[in-house]
Amino acid sequence: MPVPSPQHPCWQRLANGGLAQLRTQHLGTQLLTKRLERSADSLPVKAAEIHAFFTKWEKVLAAEVQQLTLI
Repeated sequence: MPVPSPQHPCWQRLANGGLAQLRTQHLGTQLLTKRLERSADSLPVKAAEIHAFFTKWEKVLAAEVQQLTLI
């Protein structure tokens, strides 16, 4: 499954706390989640960062990418 487009509503949901619901063993994803929880950035900025992260690591994070639209 490819990474959803930047306009997909899943990115806003993930940026608004949904990323914590993602089941992952990938350390980079866990660190991103914790950093964004503490970040004061706006939701669109967080959503764009999450999208860029998953686009970059799409092949490594296949199991996580499948969960994105379900959260």
